Amino acid sequence: MKLVIAAGPPSAGKTAVIRQIIGQMRDRLAIAYMKIDVVRAFEDEELAAEFGIPTKKIYSGDLCPDHAGIMVMSDAIAWAEEHAADLLIVESAGLCLRCSPYTTQSLGIVVLSAVSGTNTPLKMGAMLALADIAVVTRIDLVSQAEKEVFRERIREVSAALDIVETNAVQGTGMRYLLRAINAFPEIENPESIVLRGAPPLGVCTICIGKKEIGWQQHFGVIRKLEGADYLYRGD
Repeated sequence: MKLVIAAGPPSAGKTAVIRQIIGQMRDRLAIAYMKIDVVRAFEDEELAAEFGIPTKKIYSGDLCPDHAGIMVMSDAIAWAEEHAADLLIVESAGLCLRCSPYTTQSLGIVVLSAVSGTNTPLKMGAMLALADIAVVTRIDLVSQAEKEVFRERIREVSAALDIVETNAVQGTGMRYLLRAINAFPEIENPESIVLRGAPPLGVCTICIGKKEIGWQQHFGVIRKLEGADYLYRGD
């Protein structure tokens, strides 16, 4: 079974890209789909109704959705194998720009909207830098000059990243992405899959429930207003 993990900011067009993948590959591959979101999600129901494929969703709640995805990934692979899937597509909400959902033995796809601003790629961090392919959607709504600037901003983050430009609703420009998925190898050993890249530096005390303002009230990795360095406060 192949594993594809798609991430990107909200409303970037992730599900539209995935809909094109499923629509154009389901005659050759048995596809399973899992959606990871924070509070509510409907994409799994829509894709199940449209394509008749097995789908699943989880809500991360208090967890980062990218981290929740890592926690459930082995279960998701086993679930897809139970459905005899040839391809498992995992769509992450991708809300935390310091995190990345991609694993080893997966094809990492980041989806960005061309109308989000030409400097958006520079703000993406690991979600873009650790991906294999960047899919830029809504290219029909920007000028050629804006497309070229957007492409160069992606190159600034990751010079080797493959870029696919598409109007995902109509499916233009998707042939390269489909070829990349077809050429990508299947999972060799699910037990050896690990998170790609380094996870964030640490969980702060705000993440675990402290509400007081001011760095003096917190411990672990902290940050002051003045100075660019992070500090460690505590034992």
